[in-house]
Amino acid sequence: MNRLNLLFIAVLAVGWVAPVFSAASKGPPNPWFRPPLRSSYDDGKYVYERNCILCHGATGRGDGELVQNWPIRPRDFTRAVFKYRSTPYGRLPANADLERTIRHGVSGTPMPVFSQLRDRDIAAVIEYIKTFSDDWRNPDNFAAPITLPETPAWLADTAAHDAHAAEGRKLFMATCLSCHGENADGNGPIVATLKDNFGQAIHPADLRQPLRSGAGPQDTWRTIAVGINGTPMVGFNGALPPDQIWDLVAFIESIKLPQAKTL
Repeated sequence: MNRLNLLFIAVLAVGWVAPVFSAASKGPPNPWFRPPLRSSYDDGKYVYERNCILCHGATGRGDGELVQNWPIRPRDFTRAVFKYRSTPYGRLPANADLERTIRHGVSGTPMPVFSQLRDRDIAAVIEYIKTFSDDWRNPDNFAAPITLPETPAWLADTAAHDAHAAEGRKLFMATCLSCHGENADGNGPIVATLKDNFGQAIHPADLRQPLRSGAGPQDTWRTIAVGINGTPMVGFNGALPPDQIWDLVAFIESIKLPQAKTL
């Protein structure tokens, strides 16, 4: 094979691989743009095939060999809709968000804790996951994570906590009741009309149970602030001041069922 043929093959190869890593170049640079890293592809693929493929599938569609009529489907990475993030509603998650999900799993789902993975393995598989969707190559899909405030000291004071929970209940009744219901059990009056971004019926969370987004008060605050992508649960950051979101956190903590409080 002569040099010209080799060059032609090389050009074809680059032309096929480049779109996986290339970036859109319109408008000013987005400092939060995090497209997939070419240098991590091979290592990430190795980690993925040994830890993720049985559930998420070879092409990342959530159709792995272990998935047989599961009521909760694994994430379809080709859609690039990630529910639990620190970024604004509708935007892609930060790398730290994906790392948190991998390290800690998702409560109430088959997504386990991967505490055995090394930092470099997690970093690599995150980059590999990004290659399943073109959304990761569009800077317009990225935004800065919101800043989580410090956990207020009153959360540890029973009397103060109860007072803030009472205020949170009032806010809940005015803001959240239509979806989550008067008892916060996910049975609000408009539940039958709710659909996700793909037209599928969706049920609001039973807030008395552990939240899938995390067990800590900051996890709850973050979820209220940024919402849950792909669902009608939009973020309230900006619509509500941080202190009122903390009141909602206190209310949600106050209604947890006994078994949920022990998790």
